[in-house]
Amino acid sequence: MSPNVQGALCALLAFAIYATHDVVVKFLGEDYSAIQIIFFAGLLSFPLVTLMLMGDRSDGHLRPKHPWWTALRAASTVITGVTAFYAFSVLPLAETYAILFAAPLLITLLAIPVLGEKVGLRRGLAVLVGLVGVLIVLRPGSAPMSLGHMAALAAAVFSSLASVVVRKIGAAERSVVLLLYPMVANFIVLGCALPFVYVPMPIEHLGMLGIIAAFSFVAMLLIIMAYRRAEAVIVAPMQYSQMIWAAIFGYLIFDESPDTYTLVGAGVIIASGLYIVMREGRAEVSENQPVLESRSRPETGIMPRISVLLRRRDARDRSEG
Repeated sequence: MSPNVQGALCALLAFAIYATHDVVVKFLGEDYSAIQIIFFAGLLSFPLVTLMLMGDRSDGHLRPKHPWWTALRAASTVITGVTAFYAFSVLPLAETYAILFAAPLLITLLAIPVLGEKVGLRRGLAVLVGLVGVLIVLRPGSAPMSLGHMAALAAAVFSSLASVVVRKIGAAERSVVLLLYPMVANFIVLGCALPFVYVPMPIEHLGMLGIIAAFSFVAMLLIIMAYRRAEAVIVAPMQYSQMIWAAIFGYLIFDESPDTYTLVGAGVIIASGLYIVMREGRAEVSENQPVLESRSRPETGIMPRISVLLRRRDARDRSEG
């Protein structure tokens, strides 16, 4: 089995686990605030992340070299987590994924002012077509846009912003700084908000929070494994397999059936995202490769960013080599 096939299979398994993770989020979201779910899931995942951070052998302190960019990324991560989890709790799974899949389009747009990325006619048209796909899913004018739709859009926007910021400051900041600050921000901000939304949880629901943390950790490790085995242009498109799981889980568990608008809009968004990924895979097209280098689902602060972990591991391998 070739490395690319191995990487693709690892990624497919990872995104199947992520989709199952999102089912648990949706189930808990019927009874609890997104703030409470993220806070306790992040708290349960903290020991796993701490063990990973203890392996950082680089010298230095935890003060960021770019404090404003770091603060912007931390704030974006907190907003992304709350809005994404809320969207999963109130919208059909397939509809939520369709909107979140707009992230590559938004990353491409944000990379122009933040990274100085030059976007040619072809990628520009792909972005426009993808945004039309978002409008097809949202169907403005035919029905009022719900708070869930606005939350999913906010999650796509702020997730994209966090990705672009990491690309901008990643070379200058220590990996441990990039990993730690969003998680600390989540803990502080959501901890302050928790008393206003807290609802006591039975032991089985606490166990589900543990499942969210464990699934996030396992899926993260599988995606790291995928990117270390296969080319990015092979692994990145595997995220769209979540739409298949959304349709299956939505139908079997939540009695959801995506309507024609959602399916058509999702198809347009996915096609545009795939085209952007393939274009970025050509060195002469994109020097920054903001979409290919993001390598993460929308950040929630529960687990570290995959692209940062990959860079940290590569640096460690070079130092040992």
